[in-house]
Amino acid sequence: MDQGAAPPVFSATAELDGHHLHVVVAGEVDMATADTMVQTALREPAERVTLDLRAVTFFDSAAIHAVVQLARRLPGALTVLPSRQVRRVLDVSGLGEQPWLRPA
Repeated sequence: MDQGAAPPVFSATAELDGHHLHVVVAGEVDMATADTMVQTALREPAERVTLDLRAVTFFDSAAIHAVVQLARRLPGALTVLPSRQVRRVLDVSGLGEQPWLRPA
């Protein structure tokens, strides 16, 4: 049996700084974890939400849907910081020019 590297562990943590919620997501965002990411981002009422996806290693269609859902629920208040993988997926899906998306 191969004892290679363990798969990336998903985590989503949030820290409220005044009226700004900073959510850091790591690992794989997929059908099993996307809702947790959304719930973490909506847990605290905040005027601004930064979704830091720079440590995300896998991002599928459920993750895309989750980010679009957050952008709709937080109009003008969401900023997404993508990893290269996340940026590539959002570019391919046609979301690469959204105002909430920052350069990778």
